[in-house]
This record gives sequence, structure tokens and C-alpha cells, in this order.
Amino acid sequence: MFLGILGLMLVGSLSGGSMLKGVLAAACGLLIDTFGMDNFTGMQRYTFGKLYLMSGINYIVAMIGLFGLSEAFVQLRDLRSVDVIKQKIGRLVPDWKQVVHFFPLTLVSSLIGIVVGALPGTGGDIAALFAYDTAKRTVKNPEVPFGEGALEGLVAPESANNAAAPAAYIPLLTLGIPGDTCAAIILGSLIIHGYNPGPTLMTKNPEILGIIVGGMILANLFLLPLGLSGIKIFAKIAEVPKTILMPVIIVLCTIGVYAINNSMVDIIVMFIFGILGYFMRRHKFPVGPMVLGIILSSLIEKNLRRTFSLCKTTPFFKLIFGSPLSTVLFLAIIVLIVVQIVPVKKLVKRFRHQ
Repeated sequence: MFLGILGLMLVGSLSGGSMLKGVLAAACGLLIDTFGMDNFTGMQRYTFGKLYLMSGINYIVAMIGLFGLSEAFVQLRDLRSVDVIKQKIGRLVPDWKQVVHFFPLTLVSSLIGIVVGALPGTGGDIAALFAYDTAKRTVKNPEVPFGEGALEGLVAPESANNAAAPAAYIPLLTLGIPGDTCAAIILGSLIIHGYNPGPTLMTKNPEILGIIVGGMILANLFLLPLGLSGIKIFAKIAEVPKTILMPVIIVLCTIGVYAINNSMVDIIVMFIFGILGYFMRRHKFPVGPMVLGIILSSLIEKNLRRTFSLCKTTPFFKLIFGSPLSTVLFLAIIVLIVVQIVPVKKLVKRFRHQ
């Protein structure tokens, strides 16, 4: 629960110029994720008698609509601006000065990704948002502002996302609890082949651990040369005219959404969120906080209601300070609240003096 609440503190960094619009978008995201059946009582909420809504709205479908489809609609709004920027690719291997310069940020973001990724039900999305917010708060005087091409805004979330993926195997291999969707697939594969992920896996089948770790090492070793060899090809995508590129993006978004559940309803939902995201962008409402609310809503609700049920037998104070992790998260929430309230008070004082 505290992790989800801590994630909502990112609204301030993702809101851009207007905090109020960011809070409204996040609140709408929290509301959207309440559609479907209640996980505790089985009652239907906001389903309007539709069978599809009983399972809720897939946040991946919403994300593709809000980010991908809405951006394509914005670009297609003015087809007269078809300027093609030629991509000039110099050296492929990064400058070692930049590697050394960004190493502390990479290390911190990777630690964030490991901690968040190891918590069941979080995944790389939340880890990337945490790392981006941390970089935005801690990096001073970047060469380019965040949101306009700052390299720190790329290094931090990518480092956290890459670290969160293998960290999701920690609860899977030790407790038998998948950390994210990919880990859940691996869990099913292991069970199908007769293995039981959990505490006994290390003693009965220790070779599985070596195979998984070896596969991760090989994947990361091959990722660098394959990525560097494809940079020049990937950069050519930016030279494709909008009249060709945007329809292709819309088609790929449609195919990707349909492949999730093989459902035409998912495509309709994606277009609804795409239109919603288009109007949000037109009226300067940030899309990020809404996606953040959709992702974190179920995490907050499940753990909040579980906490309320535990309070019947255990004091709330003991639940908060009963473990080091919950204590650290609770203190981090208090610190972030204070940090965000102080600038607001300063603005109010300046407004009164004027």
C-alpha cells in the first residue's frame, strides 16, 4: 500500500506546468481501474451490464491508447508540417566521459529498479517512473531540460526498467510469487515442466537457478551489440514522412492490442482512450498521471483493504512499523509530502505579498 501511495507522489513531477490538472488526471486513472469485479466481495462495479468490463480495463490497452494512438492523432492533426529531419549518426559506441558522468545516476536508478522490481505486483513500469522522478529531483542543471531531450531522463528509467526485469525473479524463485507478467509466464512454464518455484526449488532443482541466471547474462551480453548494430536502421524511422509513419503506427497499435487477448473490444477501448488522450493533449492535461493512477489503483486498493482487515486483530501502528520496509516507505511518504507542501506555501506567500 505504501509503495502505491509513494508512487502517487510522482504526480507532481509528471504534471508539467499545472499541478491541479495532474491531480485530476491521476484521480480519473484511479477511478478507471475500479471498473470490474471487486476482488474481495465479487460484486460488480461500473460494469453497466457489459461482460467485457467485468474483468476491468487492461492498463496496457489504456497505455497504448493514451500514449501511442493519441500522439498519432496529434501528429495527423496538421499534415502540412511534414518536414523531414535527416538523422546524422556519428560514433555508435558511447563516449567514455558520458559513461563515467552518468554512472552514479545509473547505479542509483538500478538500485531503485531492483528494490521495486523485487516487490510482487509492481514491475518495470513503476520502477521507471520512480527512477525518472528521482532523477528529475536530484539532477541539477542538466544540459537540456527534462521533457525536452535530457539524457538523464533516458538513462534513469531505462536503468531502472532493465534492473526491475531480473529482480522480478527474486520473489518467483524464493517464494513462488511472480513479480510481474513475464515472471508469471515463467512460473506457469516451470509448473508445466514439473518444477515447483519456491523455497524447495533451490534444494531439489538447483540447476534451474543456474540456467535462468545464465540466460539473463547471455541476453544482456547480446543486447549491446545487437542494439548498436541497429541504431542506423532505427534512426531512419524518424525520416519517414508523417503521412506514411502515423498510419503505420496506428495499425501496429491495433495489431498489438488485439494480440493481447484476441479481442475486438480491446481495440474499441484503445480508440476510446486514444481520443481521450488526444483531447487531453489539446487542453494541456498531462497523460502520465492518468496512466500512473490506472497502474497503481489496484495495488493501493488491494493492500489498503487487506490492511483494514488486519487492523481487526493487529494495531495499525504495529502494521506500519512492524517491518523495516514498511517503516522506510512510510517515512519516505512523509518526506515527499513535506517537500511538495513547502514550495506550495512559498507560492502562496508570494501571491499574498503581491
